[in-house]
Amino acid sequence: MIKWVGAILIVIATTWVGFEAAKHLSERTRQIRQLKVALQSLEAEIMYGHTSLITAAQNIAKQSPKPLSWFFEQFAGKLLKGHTSVKVAWEESLQDIWKFTAFKQGEYEVLKQFGETLGQHDRISQQKHIKLTLTHLEREEADAIDRQARYERMVKSLGVLTGLLLVILLM
Repeated sequence: MIKWVGAILIVIATTWVGFEAAKHLSERTRQIRQLKVALQSLEAEIMYGHTSLITAAQNIAKQSPKPLSWFFEQFAGKLLKGHTSVKVAWEESLQDIWKFTAFKQGEYEVLKQFGETLGQHDRISQQKHIKLTLTHLEREEADAIDRQARYERMVKSLGVLTGLLLVILLM
Protein backbone atom coordinates (compact mmCIF):
# COMPACT_ATOMS: atom_id res chain seq x y z
CA MET A 1 0.00 0.00 0.00
CA ILE A 2 2.77 2.45 0.94
CA LYS A 3 4.62 1.58 -2.28
CA TRP A 4 1.60 2.55 -4.35
CA VAL A 5 1.13 5.84 -2.51
CA GLY A 6 4.82 6.62 -3.06
CA ALA A 7 4.55 5.64 -6.72
CA ILE A 8 1.55 7.90 -7.23
CA LEU A 9 3.31 10.79 -5.47
CA ILE A 10 6.39 10.35 -7.67
CA VAL A 11 4.30 10.41 -10.86
CA ILE A 12 2.34 13.45 -9.64
CA ALA A 13 5.53 15.32 -8.71
CA THR A 14 7.32 14.69 -12.01
CA THR A 15 4.16 15.46 -13.98
CA TRP A 16 3.85 18.75 -12.11
CA VAL A 17 7.48 19.60 -12.93
CA GLY A 18 6.82 18.88 -16.62
CA PHE A 19 3.73 21.06 -16.67
CA GLU A 20 5.58 23.91 -14.91
CA ALA A 21 8.35 23.76 -17.51
CA ALA A 22 5.72 23.83 -20.28
CA LYS A 23 4.01 26.78 -18.58
CA HIS A 24 7.28 28.71 -18.73
CA LEU A 25 7.31 28.26 -22.52
CA SER A 26 3.78 29.63 -22.95
CA GLU A 27 4.42 32.37 -20.39
CA ARG A 28 7.32 33.73 -22.46
CA THR A 29 5.09 34.09 -25.52
CA ARG A 30 2.37 35.80 -23.48
CA GLN A 31 4.80 38.23 -21.83
CA ILE A 32 6.38 39.21 -25.16
CA ARG A 33 2.92 40.06 -26.49
CA GLN A 34 2.22 42.13 -23.37
CA LEU A 35 5.55 43.91 -23.77
CA LYS A 36 4.73 44.78 -27.38
CA VAL A 37 1.39 46.25 -26.27
CA ALA A 38 3.17 48.24 -23.54
CA LEU A 39 5.66 49.66 -26.03
CA GLN A 40 2.85 50.56 -28.42
CA SER A 41 1.16 52.36 -25.52
CA LEU A 42 4.44 54.16 -24.81
CA GLU A 43 4.60 55.22 -28.43
CA ALA A 44 1.03 56.55 -28.29
CA GLU A 45 1.72 58.41 -25.03
CA ILE A 46 4.84 60.04 -26.47
CA MET A 47 3.57 60.78 -29.98
CA TYR A 48 -0.06 61.69 -29.47
CA GLY A 49 -0.44 62.37 -25.76
CA HIS A 50 2.72 64.48 -25.54
CA THR A 51 3.15 63.13 -22.01
CA SER A 52 6.43 63.03 -20.15
CA LEU A 53 8.31 59.77 -19.86
CA ILE A 54 7.50 59.55 -16.14
CA THR A 55 3.77 59.99 -16.68
CA ALA A 56 3.80 57.61 -19.65
CA ALA A 57 5.58 54.94 -17.58
CA GLN A 58 3.09 55.41 -14.72
CA ASN A 59 0.14 55.09 -17.11
CA ILE A 60 1.57 51.95 -18.70
CA ALA A 61 2.22 50.46 -15.25
CA LYS A 62 -1.49 50.88 -14.45
CA GLN A 63 -2.52 49.20 -17.73
CA SER A 64 -0.04 46.33 -17.79
CA PRO A 65 -0.21 43.01 -15.96
CA LYS A 66 2.57 41.88 -13.64
CA PRO A 67 5.59 41.63 -14.01
CA LEU A 68 5.54 44.38 -16.67
CA SER A 69 3.62 46.71 -14.37
CA TRP A 70 6.38 46.29 -11.77
CA PHE A 71 8.96 47.21 -14.38
CA PHE A 72 7.23 50.42 -15.44
CA GLU A 73 6.46 51.35 -11.80
CA GLN A 74 10.12 50.98 -10.89
CA PHE A 75 11.21 52.85 -13.99
CA ALA A 76 8.87 55.77 -13.22
CA GLY A 77 9.97 55.74 -9.58
CA LYS A 78 13.65 55.92 -10.49
CA LEU A 79 12.96 58.78 -12.91
CA LEU A 80 10.96 60.64 -10.24
CA LYS A 81 13.87 60.44 -7.82
CA GLY A 82 16.04 62.01 -10.49
CA HIS A 83 19.27 60.41 -9.30
CA THR A 84 19.99 58.63 -12.57
CA SER A 85 19.73 59.07 -16.30
CA VAL A 86 16.89 57.51 -18.28
CA LYS A 87 19.27 54.84 -19.58
CA VAL A 88 20.45 53.86 -16.08
CA ALA A 89 16.90 53.92 -14.67
CA TRP A 90 15.74 51.66 -17.53
CA GLU A 91 18.60 49.18 -17.08
CA GLU A 92 18.29 49.06 -13.29
CA SER A 93 14.54 48.50 -13.53
CA LEU A 94 15.12 45.78 -16.10
CA GLN A 95 17.62 44.02 -13.86
CA ASP A 96 15.35 44.34 -10.82
CA ILE A 97 12.36 42.58 -12.39
CA TRP A 98 14.20 40.22 -14.74
CA LYS A 99 13.97 37.23 -12.40
CA PHE A 100 10.17 37.56 -12.34
CA THR A 101 9.81 37.32 -16.12
CA ALA A 102 9.89 34.41 -18.53
CA PHE A 103 12.07 36.35 -20.97
CA LYS A 104 15.27 34.98 -22.47
CA GLN A 105 18.56 36.75 -23.22
CA GLY A 106 17.30 37.90 -26.63
CA GLU A 107 14.52 39.98 -25.10
CA TYR A 108 16.95 41.36 -22.52
CA GLU A 109 19.31 42.57 -25.25
CA VAL A 110 16.45 44.15 -27.24
CA LEU A 111 15.13 45.96 -24.16
CA LYS A 112 18.59 47.05 -23.04
CA GLN A 113 19.34 48.43 -26.50
CA PHE A 114 16.00 50.27 -26.49
CA GLY A 115 16.76 51.77 -23.08
CA GLU A 116 19.96 53.29 -24.44
CA THR A 117 17.97 55.38 -26.93
CA LEU A 118 15.00 56.19 -24.71
CA GLY A 119 14.53 59.88 -23.97
CA GLN A 120 17.55 60.99 -25.99
CA HIS A 121 15.82 61.94 -29.24
CA ASP A 122 12.92 63.99 -30.51
CA ARG A 123 9.50 62.36 -30.77
CA ILE A 124 9.86 61.26 -34.40
CA SER A 125 13.22 59.57 -33.79
CA GLN A 126 11.88 58.03 -30.60
CA GLN A 127 8.98 56.59 -32.58
CA LYS A 128 11.44 55.03 -35.03
CA HIS A 129 13.33 53.41 -32.13
CA ILE A 130 10.09 52.04 -30.71
CA LYS A 131 9.15 50.60 -34.12
CA LEU A 132 12.61 49.03 -34.42
CA THR A 133 12.27 47.50 -30.95
CA LEU A 134 8.82 46.15 -31.86
CA THR A 135 10.33 44.57 -34.98
CA HIS A 136 12.99 42.86 -32.87
CA LEU A 137 10.33 41.69 -30.42
CA GLU A 138 8.34 40.24 -33.35
CA ARG A 139 11.35 38.07 -34.12
CA GLU A 140 11.68 37.01 -30.48
CA GLU A 141 7.96 36.27 -30.34
CA ALA A 142 8.23 34.08 -33.44
CA ASP A 143 11.08 32.20 -31.74
CA ALA A 144 9.01 31.81 -28.56
CA ILE A 145 6.00 30.52 -30.50
CA ASP A 146 8.24 28.07 -32.36
CA ARG A 147 9.80 26.79 -29.13
CA GLN A 148 6.40 26.50 -27.50
CA ALA A 149 4.98 24.54 -30.43
CA ARG A 150 8.02 22.28 -30.58
CA TYR A 151 8.65 21.58 -26.92
CA GLU A 152 5.49 22.16 -24.87
CA ARG A 153 3.89 18.74 -25.41
CA MET A 154 7.25 17.02 -25.21
CA VAL A 155 8.09 18.57 -21.82
CA LYS A 156 4.68 17.62 -20.40
CA SER A 157 5.06 14.06 -21.65
CA LEU A 158 8.62 13.89 -20.38
CA GLY A 159 7.42 14.77 -16.89
CA VAL A 160 4.88 11.95 -16.85
CA LEU A 161 7.24 9.44 -18.44
CA THR A 162 10.06 10.30 -16.03
CA GLY A 163 7.73 9.61 -13.14
CA LEU A 164 6.70 6.28 -14.62
CA LEU A 165 10.35 5.35 -15.22
CA LEU A 166 11.27 6.18 -11.63
CA VAL A 167 8.36 4.10 -10.34
CA ILE A 168 9.38 1.14 -12.50
CA LEU A 169 13.00 1.42 -11.38
CA LEU A 170 12.06 1.67 -7.70
CA MET A 171 9.52 -1.16 -7.66
